[in-house]
Amino acid sequence: MSRKKIHTPTDVESLEFDELIPYTQKLMEGFKPFKLPGDGVNINGVIGGSGPPLLLIHGNPLTHVTWHKVAPTLAKHYTVVAIDLRGYGDSDKPLGGGDHSAYSFRTMANDAVMVMNQLGFDQFPVVGHDRGARVGFRMCLDHPEKVTKFIPLDIVPTHEVLNNVTMGWGLESYHWFFMAQKEPFPEKLICSDLNYYINYKLNKKGVGLKIFTPEALAEYARCTTPEQIHAICEDYRATVSIDLEMDTADLGNKKIACPVMVLWGSNSHCGRHFKPIAAWGKWADELEGTDIPTGHYPQEERPDLIYKAIRSFIG
Repeated sequence: MSRKKIHTPTDVESLEFDELIPYTQKLMEGFKPFKLPGDGVNINGVIGGSGPPLLLIHGNPLTHVTWHKVAPTLAKHYTVVAIDLRGYGDSDKPLGGGDHSAYSFRTMANDAVMVMNQLGFDQFPVVGHDRGARVGFRMCLDHPEKVTKFIPLDIVPTHEVLNNVTMGWGLESYHWFFMAQKEPFPEKLICSDLNYYINYKLNKKGVGLKIFTPEALAEYARCTTPEQIHAICEDYRATVSIDLEMDTADLGNKKIACPVMVLWGSNSHCGRHFKPIAAWGKWADELEGTDIPTGHYPQEERPDLIYKAIRSFIG
């Protein structure tokens, strides 16, 4: 029997858990780096901790270090794996072109499943933020036997976004359609001043850059290269084409089999412009969720709440 329930933020905040281990200047300290084959590319990541597996997937324009405030504490209870999506961070960045399938969420999901298999994990929960949550969504549909629980952070499904575009959302999320323009138009403009771009991109309305540690900001700047910008543009080109086609075909025909807990920032474009529970209810029967008092990067702004939510949901 299906269930849909909504938790209030105080449900999460009132639970008692470990205090977060303070982050250090060495991001993801204590984690072992790896590079493993994905679907035709090498995927960079780190692994640490002990216990059952937990896969963390970042969003745009971030890397696996976006989890540096929460991963060390999670590693007390789980074997935590955090990867760089293809095209991001220190993972391979193949050229796009063609139908952009090299950067579809299906291909990225295949990368993640292959990495987890090589690490010895046949089943695992997934926490994904932004693009990483879209990868997790596709993983749930394509590999239902793999994903045991799913936590998407601050998104609604792609089909919902692209079929409910409003002026308010468009002004905050201009990059969806700008970066999806034909190569090399967005690449040339963005790469004319990469440092300006990354700081503007991360500086979200009503939140600012203060939520990021200097070390994380430096890492995101380091990874903002012409090669990564091309990959991100291909990611968005795939989104408005092949990814949307897949989701359109699956809507009403496939649903996520595992339990889902969606979290979204009350001060984010997702919280301002969508009804996340209703949107996710089209895809998941075993669903719960809540807004939390953050912007678009909750794991950087309120790692305490994200840690508590993961522990309470995954167990």
